[in-house]
Amino acid sequence: MAKISSVSPLAPKAFPELPVIDGVTFSTIAAGVKYQGRTDVMLAKLAPGTAVAGVFTTSATRSAPVLDCQAKLGGHTEDGAAILVNSGNSNAFTGRGGVSAVEAITKAVSDACAVPQSRVFTASTGVIGEPLPFEKITTHLTTLADQLNPSAIADAAKAIMTTDTFPKGAGKEVEIAGQTVKIAGIAKGSGMIAPDMATMLVYIFTDAKIPQAELQAMLSGHNAQTFNCITVDSDTSTSDTLLLAATGASGVDVSGDLAFSDALHDVMLDLAHQVVRDGEGATKFVEIEVTGAKSDTDAKTHAMSIANSPLVKTAIAGEDPNWGRVVMAVGKSGAAADRDKLSIRFGDVTVAENGWVSEGYDEAKAAAHMKGDALVIGVDIGIGTGRSTVWTCDLTHGYIEINADYRS
Repeated sequence: MAKISSVSPLAPKAFPELPVIDGVTFSTIAAGVKYQGRTDVMLAKLAPGTAVAGVFTTSATRSAPVLDCQAKLGGHTEDGAAILVNSGNSNAFTGRGGVSAVEAITKAVSDACAVPQSRVFTASTGVIGEPLPFEKITTHLTTLADQLNPSAIADAAKAIMTTDTFPKGAGKEVEIAGQTVKIAGIAKGSGMIAPDMATMLVYIFTDAKIPQAELQAMLSGHNAQTFNCITVDSDTSTSDTLLLAATGASGVDVSGDLAFSDALHDVMLDLAHQVVRDGEGATKFVEIEVTGAKSDTDAKTHAMSIANSPLVKTAIAGEDPNWGRVVMAVGKSGAAADRDKLSIRFGDVTVAENGWVSEGYDEAKAAAHMKGDALVIGVDIGIGTGRSTVWTCDLTHGYIEINADYRS
């Protein structure tokens, strides 16, 4: 029977102490959507005036909640807003019943939280193709609304987990014009992880003041360098949702502010890395650095080809510095490459250069690097200035065990 496994060996030592964001409150409950004996529904209520931005899966089979969120995104209203997330059932590939479930949930949240239904954003994560028993959620909306707490973000991170082995959180505080602006985010994700975006749900909150259009542009730009640069298994989900809410409660206008933008990027990258570190069955966190490509786009194509290769990933799991598999992955990517200009390194050990085994290559040193739990594979294509960095994990038997009976 599929179940949450022991905590990933790559997990942080503890959930971080996140800053409390004025204008956001949270509550959770055990609704029994699928899981028994654990919280599985999270509600976040956002203060009037909150700007909401988002990015979503590009899957052609997007779920009903994703389509509903996309339709509602945009604009900046003085009304409040709310986010509701359930785990255990993705409400994807559920036809008209899925749409009806979203309608019922958003209406119940609207009534319980006194916010317009057009400002209620939902997400569902879990098994695809099973009707969502939405009554198990709507029954608890009054209780959820009564229990809203500004300090309950850690509980929210736990409630959105599926096969995750640890809750994921990241935060940052930045000084702008002598005032403190806070950012706090949570995420879930472990398997079915690949751009665009990855099975992940991400919710980031800030008390900064910023127009919705600028917030959206900032989020989309950073997403390209963070969540769209990770992969666990090359499978793109039907349900990926990333929402960024700026309450404006600090009164600090961060329009055009580089410090705020950098802090937001840092939070997003931290959460993205945590998703990879919780990859199903993962024992190695792997950074793939590609340089010397014809363009940045080609560099990313090469990097993702390496990161998604089952042969590369199983070699990493076996701690085998098999650089031939990296050569294979570059060659099959479809991006421009020249065999005789290719160079490869594992950590600081150059294993191949100019299309051949490096003179003086020491396999023992390369193998020693592969025994670590944080690895770097560097590839220089040798034909240009394009570069890209992506992150992945190894592929172990644990991934098979988790996914072979996921619906059980």
